[in-house]
Amino acid sequence: MDNKTDIINFGCPVTVTVDVIGGKWKGVILYHLTDGPKRFNELRRLFPRITQRMLTLQLRELESDGVIHREIYKEIPPRVEYSLTEFGETLRPLIVLMRDWGVTHEKTVLANRKTNDVMARNSASISSCGVEA
Repeated sequence: MDNKTDIINFGCPVTVTVDVIGGKWKGVILYHLTDGPKRFNELRRLFPRITQRMLTLQLRELESDGVIHREIYKEIPPRVEYSLTEFGETLRPLIVLMRDWGVTHEKTVLANRKTNDVMARNSASISSCGVEA
């Protein structure tokens, strides 16, 4: 019995979506996978601030939800690639909308954080989808 999925009653469609793509890294991982398959170390280079453990956890959760596929190639050294599944491709329009919203509103968000100072310390997390500016 999977204690996460068997006991959750989402109750709200937005909760379902946020549970799948929410968090600091899942959205940008999915964004980069819309460009095609990526190896683990490619993703690590895209997100220099993420720990290996956190990236592994986020990828496992996305795989568990069925939105990404992990392909293991029987090579020496072993090679693993991550890609969107057919189900994961259904998130593409949402990811594009999120990107477009971010492009449109990034300056406003940064200005609001600077003005309000509450989130100023987190403004550094707004970057080029993982690569610090």
